Amino acid sequence: MIPSFGSIFGEDLPAYFTMLTCAFVVCTWFAVRWGKQSRYDHEVLIDVALYSVITGVAGARLAHVLFDGYLMDYVHLCTDYTQVGWRITEGQCNAEWVQGSWDAAAQVCHPTEQDCFAPFRFWQGGLTWYGGMIGAVGYAMHIFRQEGFPRLPALDLAGLILPLGLFFGRLGCWFGGCCFGLVSDHPLAVSFPPWSPASEQQWRDGLLESPNVASLTVWPTQLMESLGSLLIAFVAIGLVHPRKQFHGQVFSISFGLYALLRFGLEFLRADDRGIYAGLATSQWISIGMLAFCAFVWMRASAHAKSEEARRAKAA
Repeated sequence: MIPSFGSIFGEDLPAYFTMLTCAFVVCTWFAVRWGKQSRYDHEVLIDVALYSVITGVAGARLAHVLFDGYLMDYVHLCTDYTQVGWRITEGQCNAEWVQGSWDAAAQVCHPTEQDCFAPFRFWQGGLTWYGGMIGAVGYAMHIFRQEGFPRLPALDLAGLILPLGLFFGRLGCWFGGCCFGLVSDHPLAVSFPPWSPASEQQWRDGLLESPNVASLTVWPTQLMESLGSLLIAFVAIGLVHPRKQFHGQVFSISFGLYALLRFGLEFLRADDRGIYAGLATSQWISIGMLAFCAFVWMRASAHAKSEEARRAKAA
């Protein structure tokens, strides 16, 4: 766990946002290179990349607020903040960045004032990958339609670059300590330092006497997803794309593989997130993503066959 990479010009370099910046740079470079090689308008791709930062963050934050289990806290912060109770230590409650009111009887910290802008403070943490992906890709498709850019090849591009971006993004989670796994004594399990998100969560769950101690060993789900995403990128870029038979095939395989990876890893994750009907929010989205990938595959392959038949008839 490395929360910060140091500072530059006196400004802190948070590891998580540094890795997100790396993801943006690498993905944008790859997209422009792909656009030039495929003879598509690469300037449109640059515009889409810049807009996707905004819509991706907005989607990631919106999904966190709605589906990660904190919706009523955000509602009460704006309507009746006395109903909100944070399970943190008394020292954290009195810290300058919290400035809460400690309830010794309930052993919780209450906010001291109304805060209707809390849902918008994404820089304080609380972003979900699937929400960001839907926000970024959804708005990108809107721009591509306006610009007359072919959308199926654009979806294939997303299948090439998003696993690369996720590789860097989950490394940022690893450095920041979020998105950790369940307690395990497996040889691959790791322990996070005191005051890490894992230690604090285990303290809230009654597994540790204090968050000021190293966490129990947990599954390194951040690294598992990061390496899994890198493998998906290798499959998409090195194997599927050079041999693809129709536009949309790369997207369907790449996103389908990620949906399967994410669905399985959710069983090993222990950080806070919404649970509905026994499955995490991301697992339900993964099921929807698999269905969408199957839909794109069938429609795109059928379109490719009809175009081939039309060209053969015309010849």
